[in-house]
Formats: sequence, structure tokens, C-alpha cells
Amino acid sequence: MATDLNELKQDLTRRMDGAIETLKREFAGLRTGRASPGLLEPVRVNAYGSELPLPQVGTIAVPESRMLTVQVWDRSLVNSVVIAIRDCGLGLNPAADGQLVRVPIPQLTGERRIELAKAAHRYAEGAKVAVRGVRRDGMDQTKALEKKGTISQDEEKHWAEEVQKLTDSYIKRIDESLAEKDKEIKQV
Repeated sequence: MATDLNELKQDLTRRMDGAIETLKREFAGLRTGRASPGLLEPVRVNAYGSELPLPQVGTIAVPESRMLTVQVWDRSLVNSVVIAIRDCGLGLNPAADGQLVRVPIPQLTGERRIELAKAAHRYAEGAKVAVRGVRRDGMDQTKALEKKGTISQDEEKHWAEEVQKLTDSYIKRIDESLAEKDKEIKQV
């Protein structure tokens, strides 16, 4: 019985870690004035009849601090890459030069900083929703174990408290990450 509950806790922890990792990737995609390959990694390109992540159609590089380049592997996808970058909502204006797409990183305006902060809050809220969904699954599983008679009511209450503590710690980590990103956005 303890093995089931420990496995449950490990599974919940793994899934909540996944929500934190997704949040970190999304935050990396929010530009703060400096060129970073992480900025373009979430961009999806319409290629070969489906949506592919940009890193699957070209190589992203940082030749200078305010410029990104994408070396597109298939010449027929250059226009799709340009369109995907332009339409991704990051306020970038790419230019094609053969199979190389140059993406200058403009200075952040006050208005753009506000938009980035709002996007960061949306990403953080999405991560919180994911963590709460994992919490709900954990609570449902402990209740199911109690109904089956595998654990007692007291054990079910104890494990429900453990799941809540775990959830609270992950929500706190998300809030800390958001505060850090907000500070980064405002400082640049």
C-alpha cells in the first residue's frame, strides 16, 4: 500500500516538474532585448503539410547580440519560416537572404514591456492550471484507493494533505519564476 502511494507521489512530482519545465521554455521565448535562440524555438512552421517546430526546419544562431539567424535547410520553406516568425506574436520582422533568414531584435518599448509581462503572467497561469490538474488527479487517485479499501480514511486524508503541500510548493516556484521574469522584463 505504501508503495502505491509513494509511486503516486513520484508520478505527481514528475508531472508537476514537467509543468515547471514547460514554463521555463515559454519564459525563454519571451525576449527581453537580447538575442537568444530560445526566442524562436517555440515558433511553429507550416511545412510538409503539418506544423513543425522551427528547430526541425533550420538552425538558429546568434551572430550578434541584437540579431538572430535561421539557416533553413530546405529552400522551399524559407517563406514559411519568415511568415511563421512574423506571425508568432513576438513583434519581430524577419528578412530572407537566400536560405538564411535574418531576424533583427528591436529595442523594447514601454508598451512592449507591458505586453511581455502580460504574456509571462499568462504562461505562469497556464503552468498553475497544469499543476492544479495534476493535484486533482492525485486527489482522485487517493480517494479511489480509499474506496477500494487499500488505504484507510485517515491515510487518505494524510495523503491528500501531502498532495496539497506538494501543489503549494510548485505554485510557489511558479510565482517565484514569474517574479524573476517580471524583474528581468522591467530591467532591460
